[in-house]
Amino acid sequence: MEFENNTVVAIVGSKNPVKISAFKDTLARIFPQQQIDCRGVDAPSLVSEQPMSEKETYQGAVNRVKFCQSHFNADFYAAMEGGVDDFEYGPATFAYVVVSAQSKLQVGRSANLPIPESVFSHLQQGEELGPLMDKLFGTSNIKQKGGAIGLLTNGLETRGGNYTQALTLAMAPFLHADRF
Repeated sequence: MEFENNTVVAIVGSKNPVKISAFKDTLARIFPQQQIDCRGVDAPSLVSEQPMSEKETYQGAVNRVKFCQSHFNADFYAAMEGGVDDFEYGPATFAYVVVSAQSKLQVGRSANLPIPESVFSHLQQGEELGPLMDKLFGTSNIKQKGGAIGLLTNGLETRGGNYTQALTLAMAPFLHADRF
């Protein structure tokens, strides 16, 4: 891929530093010879603050990327939307990631993190996962740090790491466009 001035320009549909850093880190690993200019912008998800299904979570990420595409000029656009759902094996949190370049839109999904039934019950009553986890663990603004993932895995995994893996996998079709 060719980039103007040897710089990959990327827009992330959020000002959350964890999300911006995850996409910047992903691009730096994929394009080690390029400079990475990655910034976050306020992009509306047009879904609930706390998406409660896979479908709603997916739609939030797509909406954020489409907003970025229509308002900014970049090589890549990305959005990450965290959500929860109650699966047949129990409630879990996860994220959808959407990456686009030109007219190509690629969707990826993170791993599931099981969450306690008691936490899911509070979410069903309208609470948001980040503030709820802050309350339960005595933390502050965990969603812009390690996230529920960091808290529930004792720091072995992080929200950013989960995003980075999903974003890297979603980039595969851009890396091998001739095969997709």
